[in-house]
Amino acid sequence: MDNNVETQTRVPRDFESLRSIIIERKSAMPKRLAQVAAFALGNPDEIAFGTTASIATAAEVQPSTLVRLAHHLGYEGFSDLQSIFRERLRDRTLSYEERLVTLERSGVENEEASILSGFLSAASQSVNKLAATIETDTFAKAIDVLAAAETIYLIAKRRSYPLTAHMTYAFSKLNIRHQIVASPNGIDGEITRFATEKDAAIAASFSPYAADSLAQTQDLAARNVPVIAITDSAFSPLTACADYWFEVAEADFAGFRSLSASMALIMAFPVAIAERRRKAATKADKTKME
Repeated sequence: MDNNVETQTRVPRDFESLRSIIIERKSAMPKRLAQVAAFALGNPDEIAFGTTASIATAAEVQPSTLVRLAHHLGYEGFSDLQSIFRERLRDRTLSYEERLVTLERSGVENEEASILSGFLSAASQSVNKLAATIETDTFAKAIDVLAAAETIYLIAKRRSYPLTAHMTYAFSKLNIRHQIVASPNGIDGEITRFATEKDAAIAASFSPYAADSLAQTQDLAARNVPVIAITDSAFSPLTACADYWFEVAEADFAGFRSLSASMALIMAFPVAIAERRRKAATKADKTKME
C-alpha cells in the first residue's frame, strides 16, 4: 500500500479519536510538538476559534509549530487539523432542544425505548472502558493518601458536581471528615485556605474545564496539599497539579454525556478509605493488646 494512502487512513476525523492518538504518541513527540498538543487538548475552544497567530502566541510556540504538529498527525495542514476542533465545538454546543430534535428525527418506532436503550448502552460502554484501563495500583496509592488525610476537600463544579455531592453523602455515613467546596455565598476560595499538608483533596473536572475548580486545585497543590484528580485526558490541566489522577472517558448518547463511569469510580473511594482505616485501627488495637 502507498505510504501516503496508509497515513491518510489513520488520520482521525473526530475529536475523541484525535485525543486518543495524541495521548498514545505524546511520549514520542518532539518537545515543542508535545507542548502545543497539550495546549490543544487543554484548550480545544481556543484551537477552534483562534487564528494561527493567536493560537501560537497562547501556546508559546512559533506558528510553524502548529503546521508541524498537523503534518506529524497526518493532516494536510493546520486548517485541516483545526476542522476537527470546530466540528467538536458544533457537536458540544448543540442546545438541549436541538439534541431532542435530533432524536425526534431518528425515526425509530419506539422512541422512549430507544432513548432508554441508548443511555444504558452509553453507560455500559463507559464503565467497561474504565474497567479495562484503570490502574489498580494507582487507585491503591490514592487510597493511601486519602485514608491518611485529616480532612478530605471535595472540588467539582457544573456537570461534575454530582460526584462530590454523592461523596459527601457517603463520607458522612462512614464518619469520614470532609469538606465539600461548594458554598452558595461564593467563599469557595476561603474554604480551601483551611486545608493543610495533613489534608487531601479530590478534584473532578472535564472538558471544558471549570476555571474555579482548576484555580482551587492549583492553589491546594501549591500549598502541598495532596490532590487526587478525576478528569478526561492526560493533557487535562488537572493532571499537572495532582499526585494521582484517573482518566475517565464517558460515552454519550445523542450528545448527552453521563457520569456513569465517574460515579462508579467515586463510589469506591469512600468505601475503600473506610476499610483501610478500619484495618489500621484493628491492627493498632492488636498491637496494644500484645
